[in-house]
Amino acid sequence: MAKSKFKKTVEKSISMFFNKMMGSGLAQEENTADGSRYITPGMPEKVRELAEEGIVLLKNDGVLPVGAEKKISVFGRVQHDWFYVGYGSGGDVHAPYEVGFFEGLKNAGVSYNEALKSIYDSWCAKEENEADHGYWGHWPYFYDEMPLTSDVVEAAKKESDIAVVIIGRAAGEDRENKLEEGSYYLTQTEKDMLSKVTAAFEKTVLVMDCGNVIDLSFTQEYNLSAIIYAWQLGQENANALGNILAGKSSPSGKLSDTIAKLYEDYPSAANFGGKEYNDYAEGIYVGYRHFESRAKDKILYPFGYGLSYTSFSLEAVAENDCCVKCTVKNTGSFAGKEVVQVYVEAPEGKLPKASRVLVGFAKTKLLEPGESELVTVAFEQNDFASFDADGVTGFKNAFVLEAGEYKIYAGTDSLNNEVIHTFTVPETICVKQCLDISLETRRERILKNLPEEIQQTGDKGIKLIDVKSGKYTIEEFVAQLSDEDLCDINRGEGKMGSALGTPGNAGAYGGITESLRSKGVPAIITADGPAGLRVRRFTTLLPCGTAIACSFNEKLVEELFVLIGNEACHFGIDVNLAPGMNIHRNPLCGRNFEYYSEDPFLSGHIAAAMVRGIQKGGAIACPKHFACNNQEYNRNHNDSRVGEQALREIYLKNFEYCVKLGNPGNLMTSYNKVNGVWSHYNYDLVTTVLRKEWGYKGNVITDWWMRKSASPEFPLLRDNAYRVRAQVDVLMPGNMSYIKQKYSFDKALYKSLKSGNGITRAELQRTAINVLNFAMTRL
Repeated sequence: MAKSKFKKTVEKSISMFFNKMMGSGLAQEENTADGSRYITPGMPEKVRELAEEGIVLLKNDGVLPVGAEKKISVFGRVQHDWFYVGYGSGGDVHAPYEVGFFEGLKNAGVSYNEALKSIYDSWCAKEENEADHGYWGHWPYFYDEMPLTSDVVEAAKKESDIAVVIIGRAAGEDRENKLEEGSYYLTQTEKDMLSKVTAAFEKTVLVMDCGNVIDLSFTQEYNLSAIIYAWQLGQENANALGNILAGKSSPSGKLSDTIAKLYEDYPSAANFGGKEYNDYAEGIYVGYRHFESRAKDKILYPFGYGLSYTSFSLEAVAENDCCVKCTVKNTGSFAGKEVVQVYVEAPEGKLPKASRVLVGFAKTKLLEPGESELVTVAFEQNDFASFDADGVTGFKNAFVLEAGEYKIYAGTDSLNNEVIHTFTVPETICVKQCLDISLETRRERILKNLPEEIQQTGDKGIKLIDVKSGKYTIEEFVAQLSDEDLCDINRGEGKMGSALGTPGNAGAYGGITESLRSKGVPAIITADGPAGLRVRRFTTLLPCGTAIACSFNEKLVEELFVLIGNEACHFGIDVNLAPGMNIHRNPLCGRNFEYYSEDPFLSGHIAAAMVRGIQKGGAIACPKHFACNNQEYNRNHNDSRVGEQALREIYLKNFEYCVKLGNPGNLMTSYNKVNGVWSHYNYDLVTTVLRKEWGYKGNVITDWWMRKSASPEFPLLRDNAYRVRAQVDVLMPGNMSYIKQKYSFDKALYKSLKSGNGITRAELQRTAINVLNFAMTRL
């Protein structure tokens, strides 16, 4: 429905307000030698390659690939108004170019019905049918579909051999998808389009241009020859999709989520969308862990599933209890890649267990017909151990292997796999002892672990570069910092779009005052995010996170993000606020497109590959949102109430993999509460688990702005003092609220320090050391 001029004016004003608040807006051209937009060398090819590998072929009766002699008719207005990525901080990138659908078809050599294209072009060009991108938190879910007449369909049938129907859905930050037509479900107009097209055409290909998983039960109602879940593929979108359609590349993407027959079949369906809290009643049974254990008959497409244009044989053997070798042979007629997936089934015991847990995967190289490759999948006991929070196995707060028979499976998805090895654990063993994070002992534990103060010396002329060169210790440098410096170094400058960095940046921290800069502390410039650098420059628009994960290709992900690190350095960005890596607990979560998977192993390993790439490329990564940020609705106040077994095995496990395998320089907390405590105040998440258990040495920052609160253990500690005690090092972008958009000294924190019964100087110094150790990497 077309909007009134008044409503458009209001929404434009709101959009301008958010752009100003966030330091964003229209991209500014960068001067290059020939006047063209800067494109990072090698980037288009690498983006296209990863986009191709993220596309998932769900069904194919042989209609694909489209032969050069065939012509296609394309239905669906998204052909004209493609969703290249989702909306929000994980999507609003100014791409240097975007390859439209028909441009991609031409580049791939696919012939199409130009008369039908012209009909859609004319309809979409009318003012009342224009695509409206909305504004922050009020993005579109879809664009109204063009009503289709039988005459148009019949005329198209005479001109072509194959129909391609495109269904598009947007996703976005700060709002959920809805169980409504036009969001999770098809609209009546879309259903009518499918009915008319599939009735007229013998061969119909369905292409899903969606950031999130939506209802696919409708696919059982129509005569569809092929189904492609294309996700949202960024600036090289149609080049990648065109190559898949034409057979220049064979699909090799695998689903990073289970697709259920009905929304109600998802284990979190009854406990999602709560305003005050969500009870994670499903426990560890998230995604395929639930479906494989309890509801195989509810699966439409299993986790890890994806077809190819060729076929493969797998011969897998276990070298030992934690290593599988598999010979993969291309037995078909197309070159292609396959993903070997290894799962473990643990015996029933005292702890809840899923019937399958992914412990490793390996993607082959491009195999020509008849060619083979031997791949190795090695894993550890910790990858399939169960967490005992209460000591029912004899090991409290520990990951354990209960006594019994364990089975190793190898295959191509969570359903299609075979037992290749069994082994017995004769008695329950402790794999990893964890620390106590119980509420009852928290105050005592905090007091026991308070740091010792470094005696202040005043300014001795020591510069931070002197510490990096080894002339002085970090403690000698910190001893110079005044109390005012200590209050400043644990917060950002105060606004997005800092004047200290590239226009449109997300904010600055570190050397935000003259005093700190005079001591050699650099200003650290940040920028979103997962889909590319969100600044006021033309920067690479990447495939969405889910598409990246569906590639199951850690090596390729790392290679691409080396280039993103290069690009960040080119534009003066120190910290790329990515990857976004929260678990896909429910398909309605608005930011699922940014995130990777329902599985922590896949999520953590893809995230670690991204981190390694960014940091090899010269910038620093910042995984987010730690932890349990699985809902956008009321995200600043919502409480994720999750049992410790599920917390440890699902919602922290992916971050553990990322931290240990990627070694990120930064990590961002989430907006929400976790079991009653906001993440930016959560001592046990940040200090006990992240730093002490996992050995994390980097810097921890808040998501942008935070909620005011007093510590329940220490009621005199409020807000930033409460945060510093948790070792959340930096408040970003620097003020408690987005209302303040400039630097202002934190008098409350200073008062807490001077009171003698608030935050200690030693804690502020500890935080300063965390920030400065990171800042030295930018010198």
